[in-house]
Amino acid sequence: MNINLDTLKQEILTHLGSEGFVVFHGFSRMADTDSFVAWDSGRNPDYRGFVDAAKQAGVKLMVYHERIFDQDLLEETAERLGDADFPAEERRALERRLRDFAPYEGFTCLLELSFDYQGRVYMYHLGAEWYGDYLDLVGEIAAALEEEPDEDEAVGGYYSSN
Repeated sequence: MNINLDTLKQEILTHLGSEGFVVFHGFSRMADTDSFVAWDSGRNPDYRGFVDAAKQAGVKLMVYHERIFDQDLLEETAERLGDADFPAEERRALERRLRDFAPYEGFTCLLELSFDYQGRVYMYHLGAEWYGDYLDLVGEIAAALEEEPDEDEAVGGYYSSN
């Protein structure tokens, strides 16, 4: 399903206001906590169900986060690709794939709503379909970087202080 997140974000903010929520514009909370409960946005992509659950639980504050796809993300990924050890043909293919994401610069790639309830963070997130493809590319590059031996491992893990 291809959803225009740039349109949806304003709809979400309007809906939150009409439901009486205080909207806190915050950073992504995915990495901040070990105990979060994710809404199944694959089977239930409509944010209204998530908002309704929060309202029924008596929540008043909703944390809102949006990620805009920007040049910094592309440059960081290009730099990491440059650090990875890929055969020349594979590197060129990955560089082409990365360039294919340039037209998305300035578009919303991820929306996230979250709230705290009884010691847990409840989270709804929805990403653009193309952003999932971008994250797959980033994952391929990260996997290649993790497979490279570090300098100490290259000589059997021994280190000389001479």
